[in-house]
Amino acid sequence: MAPRPTPGTIVLFGGRSEIGVAVARRLAEGRTVVLAARRPDELEAQRAQLLDAGAVAVHTVAFDADATDTHPDLVRSLTAHGPIDTAVVAFGILGDQSRAETDVSHALQIAHTDYLAQISVLTPLATTLRAQGSGTIIVFSSVAGIRVRRANYVYGSTKAGLDGFASGLSDALHGSGVRLLLARPGFVVGAMTKDLMASGVDPAPFSVTADEVADAVVRAHRRGRGEVWIPWVLRPMFVGMRMLPRALWRRLPR
Repeated sequence: MAPRPTPGTIVLFGGRSEIGVAVARRLAEGRTVVLAARRPDELEAQRAQLLDAGAVAVHTVAFDADATDTHPDLVRSLTAHGPIDTAVVAFGILGDQSRAETDVSHALQIAHTDYLAQISVLTPLATTLRAQGSGTIIVFSSVAGIRVRRANYVYGSTKAGLDGFASGLSDALHGSGVRLLLARPGFVVGAMTKDLMASGVDPAPFSVTADEVADAVVRAHRRGRGEVWIPWVLRPMFVGMRMLPRALWRRLPR
């Protein structure tokens, strides 16, 4: 027997995101899921995963992260599938740090996608959820933004900005019925870092997989938490790292 629909839609911004799909799979049973991504007609593999996980329906919509002028209308249109229970904002690019240090256009592309476009989605999303008086937004920051390192300072700076924006938005949403869960994973071994590792960069200590990130995020979501470090040991570690003298900090590897 097919599962009965559960009120509230799961929306994933970044329908090809390895972590985002893993989170959506864990929340999909009995729900409608909307995947927002470029080339939505090429999401059959992701649709199949979510249907196998128990979703009652999976819809796809076109979403260009960098076309910020389209975001407000897109977010408003998503309520046609029902009230949004959980919105997972999981798009972004790693970029090439070496190239970004001299190529202004590439540095700006990273900043636009990983910071400005995030604000462009989160702002109308928060407005929509405030209006319905419920829902959760899951935002992916990174430990790379807690104290920005020389080895990836362009990407890290966008995460620092996003972390601050999401933290402030979480406070602004307090009392509205809407909750924001801020995830701070460490180095994730997966599709986004595959080319980086192929270039000879070793995974950082306490690296995690997309499934480990998703398990931790969904566990925190179900417990009603406002933030989660993945793995948890990174939180006390970065408290100490903030106190390292700059002369030592700049020598640390990725």
